[in-house]
Amino acid sequence: MKFIEDKIESVRPLFEKGGKFEKLYPLFEAKETFLLTPADVTKAAPHVRDALDMKRLMSIVVLAILPCFLIGTYNTGLQALNAQGAPAGVLACILTGLRAVLPIVVVSYAVGGLWEVLFALVRRHEINEGFLVTGLLFPLTLPPSIPLWMVAAGISFGVVLGKEIFGGTGMNVLNPALTARAFVFFAYPAAMSGEKVWRAVDGFSGATALGTAALAGPDPVSAIQSTGITLRDAFLGTIPGSIGEGSAIACALGAFILIATGIGSWRIMFSCLIGALGMATFINAVAGPQSAGIMHLPPIWHIFLGGFMFGTVYMATDPVSAAATRAGQWVYGLGIGMLCILIRCVNPAYPEGMMLSILFLNILAPLIDYGALQMHFKTRAARRFRRARAQ
Repeated sequence: MKFIEDKIESVRPLFEKGGKFEKLYPLFEAKETFLLTPADVTKAAPHVRDALDMKRLMSIVVLAILPCFLIGTYNTGLQALNAQGAPAGVLACILTGLRAVLPIVVVSYAVGGLWEVLFALVRRHEINEGFLVTGLLFPLTLPPSIPLWMVAAGISFGVVLGKEIFGGTGMNVLNPALTARAFVFFAYPAAMSGEKVWRAVDGFSGATALGTAALAGPDPVSAIQSTGITLRDAFLGTIPGSIGEGSAIACALGAFILIATGIGSWRIMFSCLIGALGMATFINAVAGPQSAGIMHLPPIWHIFLGGFMFGTVYMATDPVSAAATRAGQWVYGLGIGMLCILIRCVNPAYPEGMMLSILFLNILAPLIDYGALQMHFKTRAARRFRRARAQ
């Protein structure tokens, strides 16, 4: 490490102010902080000693996403080989899945990273590490057969209009990865239809489990199972769908990592589950025989199908766009869970709901935090008044 540090220090003057490559300082700083722990410290009190900088924090989040990436890659290959009638061994599934998934991830990182570097050079600030997460989350919300140019268009929209115009990492109002997915979904609905799932086989598609439930009668579970999908399959993630959204067990592993490291909010995750289960139970109770089939779908199926678990663990907990106060996080999570199920049930043409519910609550998050703080201030003022009267 001493050798690397000496080499970096020897070329530092070339990139600092007045140097020959001054305009490229963001690229130099990115390489330095990637290889070494930043030496920057606070100049005045208060001081907080913590070895976890932004780059290391984002690396932990990427680590938490890897189970979804790995299982999603395997499932992509599994669905493709099953559709072709070919043998679906583990290695064959992984290799087939990688051929479909890796180009999407590479394009997402390459195009999005290019925008990040361009804005850093123009603004002359550090290259932010937040894109390490966005560049991987976005591909996992896409179908494996999406054209690569749509991936490039979507990540460009998410990075530029979803984040950079607000000031970059830490300043965005909406989750950048979901903003990118929303753009692709509404701009190119044929490739991102809520009613169809596109597998990694040219010209082959089939209805998603949620799409089947939306079009079913009062017994959506039987309709789903008639397609060969069981609750166990939904839990493991071996069903058709977007690349990384389907596996509840992979999302649970990611949630454990995020909660154990203190990066993800357990309050948001838990309240999302409570909100979804409560709303699904209520809709089950009021649904009539003529209601859409998805209104009769049991709550546990809602949790395991679609992108609910993926959105709850990785998207709703985004520390920038989510509510920050403790009380606000409970309200925020409940709102996401309830709204997701409501969208699924009242709009059978879009039987997913998680993307829109998170984006809508992203917009409301500042208001939720404001309300939580005002209630806290009033409680403290009332407590102080009671103590003053007691004295």
